[in-house]
Amino acid sequence: MRPDIPTDHTSEAERLLRTAAQYPEDREPLLLQAAAHLELAGARDRATGLYDDLLAGAPDHPHLVKALKAANLWEYGHEAEARAIIEGLRIAEPLEPAPWEIVAETLEAHDELEAAHDSYTTALNLLLTPGEEVPYSAGSLLLGRHRLRRLLGLEHDDWDALGDQVNKTTVPLDELHDPKRIWALGSDNPAELQAEIARLRAELGSYRSALSRPFPVAVLHWPAAELTELLTAYPGLRTEYPSRETHLAQLESALRELASTGTPNLGIVTGTVPSYEAFAASENTSPSDPNLLPQYATTLAARGRATSWPPARNAACWCGSGETYRECHGAG
Repeated sequence: MRPDIPTDHTSEAERLLRTAAQYPEDREPLLLQAAAHLELAGARDRATGLYDDLLAGAPDHPHLVKALKAANLWEYGHEAEARAIIEGLRIAEPLEPAPWEIVAETLEAHDELEAAHDSYTTALNLLLTPGEEVPYSAGSLLLGRHRLRRLLGLEHDDWDALGDQVNKTTVPLDELHDPKRIWALGSDNPAELQAEIARLRAELGSYRSALSRPFPVAVLHWPAAELTELLTAYPGLRTEYPSRETHLAQLESALRELASTGTPNLGIVTGTVPSYEAFAASENTSPSDPNLLPQYATTLAARGRATSWPPARNAACWCGSGETYRECHGAG
């Protein structure tokens, strides 16, 4: 167990619930973390209660909350309700990867392999366009589908080839996802054992890389009304934000530059003036100090407020225009 993961999940859940009461703007990510700890503690009915509380309050990510609720319900005997939620999610066709991944993994965990495969495929057809860049958050869909297809003994297709391209380990996916790998652990052939050790090391390296970046490298976005209020209250920040259009263009440009240098796990956090002022007070700094802005963005990301960038090409653009990313800031 990693040293930063508490062994008393119930106590950690209670701590997170108290924190959520103190910081209502961070309520959703904190309650999701609390629900996860309650599940690990075996208090799945309490976890379901937290999911219901979130859904009653119009959460930022309702499809994610519903997927987590379905996975939890199925684990403690409420299969029919879980299936109904999953079917509703499939009909809704969310344009974000996380709900689809949770649904597919839940179905696979209960031996619904064909349905899990269909969920992965539906998600990829919705979210990705062949030949275009794969968002960081969607890469796990490709890898999960590839692994499942190897388990089902299916021939490679174009999505499998794309999965090979996003694979960051030194071992090909066909080796990592070989259903017969478990046999190698019982082999008395030194060469087979050594090959399996190499594959396990590659997987461990990938997991460590993911754990080393617990939250995205995030860029700060101000919605139109918030930006107007910010600049009215602190006109000195106009040098940072000459106009709304410039702010949006610079944000997209900064993220593309980070992506071009190979920085993974990029995201966008949305600022509000009250939250920013409270953060400035906690830092004993004036909100008019532009050096505070990146610190504020990092803090929001650490609190789970980041939205993964880039969005799927067919998903809504991060700027809130109502257009798809492909037709808005993802154009060109």
